[in-house]
Amino acid sequence: MFGIRSGTFFLARLILGYIFIMHGWQKLHTNGIDATERAFDSMGIPAPNLAAQYATWVEFVGGILLILGLFLPIVAILLIADMIGAIAYAHWDAGFWAADGGYELPLALIGGLLAVGFAQAGSAAADHYVFRRRRRGAVVD
Repeated sequence: MFGIRSGTFFLARLILGYIFIMHGWQKLHTNGIDATERAFDSMGIPAPNLAAQYATWVEFVGGILLILGLFLPIVAILLIADMIGAIAYAHWDAGFWAADGGYELPLALIGGLLAVGFAQAGSAAADHYVFRRRRRGAVVD
């Protein structure tokens, strides 16, 4: 069974993962990649096609990996980079508040990613089992 800490990290990953999956799904199916690319181009995002593909897939697949607890530090870095881009190109000029289109939500997501991406994952994460052998064989100085 999972301990309270492992369980709360799982819930945090579940919430963050769901948010990112939904945003990736929106770019992929609701709006479509072409509309996402046009929107990115209108915001002045460099290489809008590449950026649209990156944002769509890192959010969708990254959200799934967050929920599974797999490759957490790598996923967190990729999603943080995505959110920094969102802040810089889509939200900064609107100020802080999310209700005004500001950077409040992507900043909060970065905070959550820092918390779950770089903490010890716990037994409710795939990383705990995938990297278990490496931990056992580690030499302590």
